[in-house]
Amino acid sequence: MLINFFLTLRRHEVPVTIRELMDLIQALRERLIYASVDDFYLLARTCMVKDEKNYDKYDRAFSAYFKGLENLHGLLASLIPDEWLRREFEKHLTPEELAQIKSLGGLEKLIKAFGKTRAEQTQGTKGKGGDEENANRPGQRGRGKKHKAKKTWEQRQYKNLDDSVELGTRNIKLALRRLRRFARTGCAEELDLDNTIRSTAHNGGMLDIRMMPERHNTVKVLLFFDIGGSMDAHVKISEELFSATRTEFKHMASYYFHNFIYESVWKDNRRRMNRRIPTWEILNKYARDYKVVFVGDATVAPYEITHAGGSVEHWNEEPGALWMRRFMVCYDKLVWINPTPEQTWEYSTSVAMTRDLVDGQMYPLTLRGLEEGMHYLSK
Repeated sequence: MLINFFLTLRRHEVPVTIRELMDLIQALRERLIYASVDDFYLLARTCMVKDEKNYDKYDRAFSAYFKGLENLHGLLASLIPDEWLRREFEKHLTPEELAQIKSLGGLEKLIKAFGKTRAEQTQGTKGKGGDEENANRPGQRGRGKKHKAKKTWEQRQYKNLDDSVELGTRNIKLALRRLRRFARTGCAEELDLDNTIRSTAHNGGMLDIRMMPERHNTVKVLLFFDIGGSMDAHVKISEELFSATRTEFKHMASYYFHNFIYESVWKDNRRRMNRRIPTWEILNKYARDYKVVFVGDATVAPYEITHAGGSVEHWNEEPGALWMRRFMVCYDKLVWINPTPEQTWEYSTSVAMTRDLVDGQMYPLTLRGLEEGMHYLSK
């Protein structure tokens, strides 16, 4: 049974191996759970799924395989021999009880007799309307109710964690953590437990407390958001990305641009026309160790990238491509995050041009794409 469950997980693209299957079998043999589908769901997920982005795939596989199953008696029986169960049962009986069972024809006949009596009782209850029987079934609440609580795996609480779909703020934070790099800076304010133990041992047991500086996130991020026009369709996901970056990075600066980067950017969209910041000022202000991230669909007319005067809002003295090359020269690592589906990029000339300008470092705004982009920036 578990072999087929294992193969079902594989068919739903959950990356499971024989090692995880053996862990699950061992956990069942140790009787960590018994006769509960809900408990088995959690135990199997713990043993078989190593990355929470696969939780939704696991839920779909579990639902497909265990649909309609209400208990695990059959599963456990397939793992534990009948003879072993018989011996375990008989260990808890007194000699008198064993003799009484034998006089009734043995354990098998006793079980059959019990089953027959139970069936007669059930039939009698149904003759009275069946409410009592329904009220005692698992999942029922109150007399006569037939609605069962929705199963955990059918709720698919982790459906946004699939790495091929667009993601929300929580999932963006998970991906951005790949970029976080901590270093110990400042005054020694935290207990250095390892060195304290080592130093105390060298001092013959005399306590020698050692301190160390507090760890701080040292990653610096320079973020540019395309705003307006075709990006209006991606406002929500852009807001979520902005919210996530603000909580994940202490050293972060963000600016806006429209369609492509030119000689100026801005921080407040309400004052975009009269409070612009020269792009040269940005390049001179932020050091080379900043990680640069552009967020935009790059869906523009090609001349907006290649020509002076190509901007749709103002006359730009120099083409956007020249400004992007300056960013590439000034900073060690730069990526472009594109919120449009990756499979559509090949149909856009401007997307291909932008991708070439950033040396191919364009990633989709999905969990997988964001993780790959952060991995590149962190190298």
